[in-house]
Amino acid sequence: MRIVLLHEVLAGDARPDERDALVQLELIHGELVAAGHRCEPLPIDLDLAQARRRLQTLRPDLVFNLVESLGGSGRLAHLAPSLVEALGIPCSGAPASAFLETTDKLLAKRRLLGAGLPTPAWIEGGHAAAAPLAADPDDRFIVKPVWEDASIDVVDDAVVRGAGAARAGLAAAERQAFAERYIHGRELNLALLEKDEAAELLPPAEIVFEAWPEDKPRIVGYAAKWQDDSFEARHTPRRFEFPAEDAPLLAYVGELAHACWRLFGLRGYARVDLRIDAAGTPWILEVNANPCLSPDAGFAAAAARAGLGTREVLERIVAAALARSPRQGRR
Repeated sequence: MRIVLLHEVLAGDARPDERDALVQLELIHGELVAAGHRCEPLPIDLDLAQARRRLQTLRPDLVFNLVESLGGSGRLAHLAPSLVEALGIPCSGAPASAFLETTDKLLAKRRLLGAGLPTPAWIEGGHAAAAPLAADPDDRFIVKPVWEDASIDVVDDAVVRGAGAARAGLAAAERQAFAERYIHGRELNLALLEKDEAAELLPPAEIVFEAWPEDKPRIVGYAAKWQDDSFEARHTPRRFEFPAEDAPLLAYVGELAHACWRLFGLRGYARVDLRIDAAGTPWILEVNANPCLSPDAGFAAAAARAGLGTREVLERIVAAALARSPRQGRR
């Protein structure tokens, strides 16, 4: 099968999270070629007309979408699958509509709230946009960018105390942002992989805040993800072992992950990140319609825990894309 690997053009001064896209690209290219496919990487930027011409010339059976931003902005990431869909080419992963709804974190939270799914209260534009906020001045918030992922701008100073400080943080933010109530508790990642047009829940993982100072916010921020020599990276191990008493909690968060899959119309693969507060209540933080597939990423770890190798994961993603397309692949 002829597969185009669509990825973003990177600038010479790309950040570590952006450069990781090339690691992912190399891995997927090697595994799909080893599986017998003909693969061609295709870098894409904001010149969508040129990308359209290249795709029409290449005439692939499938596009494997690895685009996480365009022109340096996550806000435009949905344009890549939109282009592929407009050309009628089968595309891996979620449809463009799901990309748009989940990349826009405020839109995603509104949809979660409307569906009755638990997501922390938040402030945008100086107003509460979820359940009424308590008047407790000690409430903490975390100021996050609306459109970016990879924990960009998520640092300790992004966690502030009180709605007033949260609004000040929004006013000072360089990117469009919102302030979400900070949930001090456990963090769980749930990966989903499609099989036979249904989502299979892979083993859940917990990010452990190991030897964490009491006054340090428990967040998986940019340093934890991308600065390997940092305290945060060295003290946030991922674990898959849970005590027996967590069984009801794991069953419930699994139901929440499946509910997110259905709500947003996710396809192929996805990841749902949650926080568990001191009372044991889960809160959905984020729905990732295009999680990283690099070897050291959470999705790969969950797949390995389930006994799935990278090649099997990729073949399942490819099969899911083809199963939902009327086109027949040329082999």
